[in-house]
Amino acid sequence: MIKQKAVENFKNGYSCSESIVKAAIDEGLIPSEFLSCATSFSGGMGSGCLCGAIAGSQMVIGYIHGRGKTEKARALAKEFIEEFKKSHKGTCCKVLTAGLDFHSSERKAHCTNMVFDCGKILETILEKELTKA
Repeated sequence: MIKQKAVENFKNGYSCSESIVKAAIDEGLIPSEFLSCATSFSGGMGSGCLCGAIAGSQMVIGYIHGRGKTEKARALAKEFIEEFKKSHKGTCCKVLTAGLDFHSSERKAHCTNMVFDCGKILETILEKELTKA
């Protein structure tokens, strides 16, 4: 359900990073206070660097599997990036959105796909880890 909720969130005005984090909140995976942390990661952290949907996904992985928990965060973060790169040319927002005007409907549609893909990968990783437990 993360991927569908993330797309809904994105279409309803949340940024790419916030959309992923809010979907995880809605699924009861992380606390609601976490949403504000995601805001600064949208638009490639305001600089066009790391895709915000990736950053949001990594924050969720870190919260669930980070220090003092399962200790799998780094391995799962790497797995996430490797899976994302199978379908996309990189992880940088500027690269992923090259040639698209920031306020265009084409970019919104493109970023909706990025949010969906990140939600799908995150969902798969979390479900896989849940079945191992």
